[in-house]
This record gives sequence, structure tokens and C-alpha cells, in this order.
Amino acid sequence: MKKVSIIVLDFGSQYTQLIARRMREEKIYCEILPYHTKIDAIKAKNPQGIILSGGPSSVYNEDAYEVDQGVYDMGIPVLGICYGMQRIAVDFGGSVIRSDHHEYGKAELEIVKESALFDGVDNGTTVWMSHSDKVDELPEGFEPIAISANSPYAAIANIEKHVYAMQFHPEVNHSQEGYLMLRNFARKICGVTEKWEMGHFLKEQIQIIREKVGDGKVLCGLSGGVDSSVVAALLYEAIGDQLIPVFVDNGLLRKGEREQVEQVFKINLKVPLVTIDAVDSFLDKLKGVSDPETKRKIIGHTFIEEFEKEAKKHEGIKFLAQGTLYPDVIESISVNGPSEVIKSHHNVGGLPDWMDFELIEPLRELFKDEVRKMGLELGLPEGMINRHPFPGPGLAIRIMGDVNPADLDLLREADVILLEELKASGYYARTWQAFAVLLNVKSVGVMGDNRTYDNTVCVRVVEAVDGMTATFAHLPHDLLERISRRIINEVDGINRVVYDISSKPPATIEWE
Repeated sequence: MKKVSIIVLDFGSQYTQLIARRMREEKIYCEILPYHTKIDAIKAKNPQGIILSGGPSSVYNEDAYEVDQGVYDMGIPVLGICYGMQRIAVDFGGSVIRSDHHEYGKAELEIVKESALFDGVDNGTTVWMSHSDKVDELPEGFEPIAISANSPYAAIANIEKHVYAMQFHPEVNHSQEGYLMLRNFARKICGVTEKWEMGHFLKEQIQIIREKVGDGKVLCGLSGGVDSSVVAALLYEAIGDQLIPVFVDNGLLRKGEREQVEQVFKINLKVPLVTIDAVDSFLDKLKGVSDPETKRKIIGHTFIEEFEKEAKKHEGIKFLAQGTLYPDVIESISVNGPSEVIKSHHNVGGLPDWMDFELIEPLRELFKDEVRKMGLELGLPEGMINRHPFPGPGLAIRIMGDVNPADLDLLREADVILLEELKASGYYARTWQAFAVLLNVKSVGVMGDNRTYDNTVCVRVVEAVDGMTATFAHLPHDLLERISRRIINEVDGINRVVYDISSKPPATIEWE
């Protein structure tokens, strides 16, 4: 078992994943566990420090989320963030009340006592507050080490017990030196010296896969995207011909995608690839379906049905591999705590009871940029590794309403033009994700001397690091104009192009 330096106990904050991200950016291996994880399971991972995350609940509620009290008796440092701080205050005998002055947004942090937690941090640094409760009375042995305008206990510590807590969120970008505080906690307070590298993780995963698979065979579903491509390359490195990579053409792909996937795997990587033409099967089942969640579930179930059909053609298949990532898991199901479900992902949530496969998800603990690093370690071409994310349900969730061949063709043509212009301008490499959405909203237009009543396409381009948060890209107006002009002129049936200027949150990146 790989050594986990820091464990984060998740109380449901929307930022919990960012804590793990910041730690890994500092080459500190960190894992997230549900807040209710029992002490024996925590001890089994032999961590050097514990972080209690934020969360939407209040510690004074009857059904407040509680941590196993054995965490405080392990003899290792503990850091509480927001709800985690309030949890610590109550658990050690202090009190928490509803605050008269809620604090949301940026605040100036005044450091009032020297602490290893703030080593190298500027006094007056900006931090991000997001709370409506506050610590009213400090527990015995605790003292304030930082304050803000509305928080006399912005950060507290019990040096003797190695317990620290902060009311703000150091993990978000708005906390200018929050990364330094988290690094200080791990390196200077917890004494973490190991430097976690992707190469180490890769070797561990190869060993884990070999031990788990044994002499069995693994069916791996390929979408042509970065995640499934890295999974296939990783499995081929680990088990060679015991891997059966299957590419399902579901009719929801971008223009020319099937041909590109087949070329990369069969010619570039020399990995044998099974291609299944299931276009009619997917489109028949999606006919007349407009609800996005229903679309996702139909696509997920149909993928599994197609894989099962293929599996029956081969002997010894015991496993199904998927490219599930950390953000997929968090947005789909609350496996790590009480976090709210955002949307389901077709490859998250396990397999149906009737499917006799064991699941292999070697990327489940990784963020997107970490997957790209693994792909490069495996020798995948940069052109494939640096492709923008493409959702498992494909273009089905980029068509508002019913999915049909005519609309898919319209969207494909618009999408190709958008990507061509972004690549020509250099903005493709500078943005996280770009795509077109067919709104199925018709409007009046004029082409030549004729009136038109055609469809509207929305262009969505965002900047992000891991997809957990994103901001819309500030593309030059002349580039937007060129994209719009080409789509309207070259795609028959579209007479209007709009640009999405919403960020995540509150919006998601995809529209469905």
C-alpha cells in the first residue's frame, strides 16, 4: 500500500478536492476519506497529518457531522478548515454560535502570534472567507494566532497538542498564500519529507494492476479521449495482451473521431483495437429523449451492454477498466462525504448487478492534469495528451433536447470550425475546454435578401486547471467574430452564434 502523507476527512465542502490538489502540487501525497471513517481505517494508512475539511452543516445542529474522536488521540497534527475548525472547537470543549456578521469573500489576515503554519506568509495577506457560524469561546489550551476584521479567531492553535484551525479556506486561489500555509502544515508541522512524483504513482499502479488481474483478462472501453487512452496505455504496459481494448462508435462522436482513434492505437501505439459500430443502437434508444440525466443513463447502460456483448466473444474476461477521475466521482455521487450530487457521469457508480465483471479504475484518485502527466510518462503523443476533455456521453449532452442524426451533423460541422479557429489562433492550447452547443432555439435572420428561421449555436470556451472550477475565456473579439462568421456561412441551418460568459460555479462547464 502506498504511503499517504496527509488524509483529508471530507465534511462536504465544495472545495475539499482542492485541498488534495494543493498538497499534490507541493508533491505531498494526499487522500480524501469520508468524515465518518473509523479510526482503525485511518490508522491503517499511517498518515502523518489529518485535515478536517469545510462543510455546509452547522456543528450545533442535532444531526451535525462528527469525526471519530480517536483522530485527536493519534499523536499526529490536525488542521481544521472552516467547519473543521468549528468541529475542533466543540470537540475540545469550546462553543460555536451563529454569527451576526457573516463573512463571505476576501478578507485581510492579521497574524498575531508567530506560528510554523504562517512561516513565510505576509502579514495582511488576502484569504477567502465563507462562513455564517463562528467560534464563540475557545477551548482550553487554544489561542488565536490570526484575526480578521470580522473574525477574532480567524486562526487558532493548541501548540502542545499540535492542533491547528482556520476559519478561512487556504485551498482556494483567492487565498493568496494559502498554498504556503498548507505546505507549512505538511512539511513543517507534520514533518512530511517524501516527495510524491507521478512516476512513483505509475509504478505503484502497474504493480497493483498486475496483482489484481493475475492471469485474467481486462476489457477496456475507449472513447478516444485522454482519460480512456491513458487507461488503455497503462493497462497495456502492465498486462500486455491480457488487455482487450474496445472502441465503441456510438454515433455521438466529433467529426473524424473514429478514424483518429483507430490510427493512434493501431498504428502509433501498436495496441490491438476492437471497434464496435453501435450507432443505430445508441440513437434508437435516445430517440425522443430530452432530459439530460436520462440521456446520460441511457448512454451509460448502452455502453455496458455493448461491452458485455463483446466480452462474450472472449474467454477469461474478469475485469472492466474505465477512465473515471476524481472530479467525475465528486460530481456524480457523494462517496467521500455529504457533498451534494451535481450530475451523474456514465462511468461512475459501479456496475449493474447483472454484469459479472470487477471494475478497474486506475485514475480514480487523479485530477485531469495529473492524468496528462501520466500519459506523457507512458509515452503517449503530446497531441493526444493535450486534447481538450470530451464527455463520455459525447455530443448528446451538447444538443438541447432530442438527439437525432440531423442535429448531430449540424453540431459536428460547427464544432470543427470552432476548433480549427482556436488552434489557428493559438487559443486551443491556452484554454481548458472548447465546444459548441446546439440550443435548438430558432430565431429570425437575414441571408442575402431572404428571411431565415434557423438554429442557434452557443460557443463555450473555458479556462481551468482541473475542471473543478472554471472561468470563461476572454477571447479576442476578432476571433469570436471569425468563428461566428464561419459557422453561419458554412453550416446550413444555423443563423446565430452566441458566446457563453458564465463561470463554474455557479454554472457547470457542460450545459447538460
